[in-house]
Amino acid sequence: MSSIDIKKISITKLDTDAIVNAANEGLWQGGGVCGAIFRDAGSQELTKACNAIGGCKTGNAVITPGFNLPAKYVIHAVGPRWTDGNHDEPKLLYSAYKQSLILAKENKLHSIGFPLISAGIFGYPLDGAWRKAIQACNDFIKNNLDYDIKIIFAVLDDKIIAVGEKTLKDIV
Repeated sequence: MSSIDIKKISITKLDTDAIVNAANEGLWQGGGVCGAIFRDAGSQELTKACNAIGGCKTGNAVITPGFNLPAKYVIHAVGPRWTDGNHDEPKLLYSAYKQSLILAKENKLHSIGFPLISAGIFGYPLDGAWRKAIQACNDFIKNNLDYDIKIIFAVLDDKIIAVGEKTLKDIV
């Protein structure tokens, strides 16, 4: 049975079929979650795999091996940078989650770990980031009743977890 859960854990420690990297369009090693994933996966290998792909547009996702991570794969999802909410940010953020889940299903992956995409250095407001994240995941589950997937949001900050848990109760 499909589920959505929020855990206080580093995304690089999740033993899921895939974890999601909050990526940039160039698929370059960045800071925050992205930097941690590259470091723990093996920067050289992951950089080489990302360079072979060449990039990813905002709202889309691509997949690479997980290399040295417990997760078999890394799905690189590019969320939007927040400007003012009037530049398709909600639509693009929803799409980044949706495309990640579609890739997971296409690759027969039944567990996936997400960070809160765009809520860090991309500046997306916390409430809105959670709302779009959970909405996209919940919609995917409802639209794919024939496919079981365990979705885990890996978050380290207690305040961010509390907002997520409240949003999860409101939506699911």
